[in-house]
Amino acid sequence: MYSSIMLICAVLASLATGVLAAYGVCIAMFNIFRIHARQVAVKSARAVAPVGVVQG
Repeated sequence: MYSSIMLICAVLASLATGVLAAYGVCIAMFNIFRIHARQVAVKSARAVAPVGVVQG
């Protein structure tokens, strides 16, 4: 009886650890993509905006 409970607890702990690890990987990847998106936005804004100052 006790070995069955221990086995179930071990399976649930392993599942919880896997879920938390996957969540950590997802959060890290979203942060990396956010940094990349900001870099691309800055590059495209520089490419579209004129460099010189217009004097009227």
